[in-house]
Amino acid sequence: MAKEMNYEEAVQQLESIVQRMENDELDIDELTTELKKAQQLIKMCKAKLTKVDEDIKKILSQDD
Repeated sequence: MAKEMNYEEAVQQLESIVQRMENDELDIDELTTELKKAQQLIKMCKAKLTKVDEDIKKILSQDD
């Protein structure tokens, strides 16, 4: 993934991969590639969510 994508784009790509898997649209070679891509997308989404959570906690703790 060369360009930095936002969370929504990543989720859309994950949904697309899942849909293609459910519809048996992927051959075995594509399945391996798409699963690796999905794994990277999930990792990126988790990292973004963790960062947002940390930022929110920092902001809320400043109000004390």
